[in-house]
Amino acid sequence: MAKKKSPNKENAAAEELMRMLFDRMQSENNAEALNANVIIPFAAALEEICQARGYHLNIHGEKSNIVFSGDEADAEAIYRLVEDYLAAKDKGG
Repeated sequence: MAKKKSPNKENAAAEELMRMLFDRMQSENNAEALNANVIIPFAAALEEICQARGYHLNIHGEKSNIVFSGDEADAEAIYRLVEDYLAAKDKGG
């Protein structure tokens, strides 16, 4: 989990959300439940907001990425790119 930082007024709400998500994620017993009960609802909310506002996002985290293109064909292509990359990495390529 991310390092604990002392909360201040500016990031207290973000810290509270992160803690709530962490607790929900930690309570799931397996990847399928985590996906169904936390990740999919989070992604659905992100998609709705981004679509409504016309956002295109490519969020790069320290150890992850989240992409919203707003287009099903783009989402499939991006998924395949990532899958191909991970498969090649697993093979040592």
